[in-house]
This record gives sequence, C-alpha cells and structure tokens, in this order.
Amino acid sequence: MEAKNGQNPDVEIEEADLEQLAKAGKPVPKARRYRFRVDDSHYTTEKPRMTGREILVLAGKNQPESFILTQKLRGGRLVTIGLEDVVDFTTPGIERFTILPREVQEG
Repeated sequence: MEAKNGQNPDVEIEEADLEQLAKAGKPVPKARRYRFRVDDSHYTTEKPRMTGREILVLAGKNQPESFILTQKLRGGRLVTIGLEDVVDFTTPGIERFTILPREVQEG
C-alpha cells in the first residue's frame, strides 16, 4: 500500500546505519537500506535480512566456505554466524562484522 506522497508507509527512514544505532543504544527502524561494516569497509543492502554466505560474498569473499564470519554486538559480545544463519538487520545492537580465514588443520 502506498501513502499519498508515493512513499511506502512501512518504511520509516532512507538508510539505517547499524553501527551508529547500536553505539547509541537505539532500535533499528524500518529502512530502505541498511548500512553495516565488515572489517574496515562499509556495505549497504536493501534486504532487511541476509545469510552469512550473502554477507561474505557481498564483502568480496567468493569462497565463503573458507572464512568465518563473526558479528560484534553492543557491549562487546561476539557471535559466530554460520553460512546459512540469517542475520536480521532490524535486530538492535549489531555493531559490525569481522571476517577471519578458516584455518586448515594438518594431519
């Protein structure tokens, strides 16, 4: 359903910066785009939810199976995100993501 001004009534803002909102302790409003940081780079998506695999591919990791994705939450808590785990960007407290190479164990 469209509002009279042509805007989607379910969307509150143009872009939600997850890191800024988390650090301010604010909830994440519905938005047209969600901006988040992976390591030292920022990415924007129109999807309110993405899998770990999708985030890794967006960050340029074409072999996502070779990496571990972690999510840093407000307060410093780290959560490992599996390739098929779904990250909901409207969840408050998501500060950023970190990518680590998956170590190959010898022998």
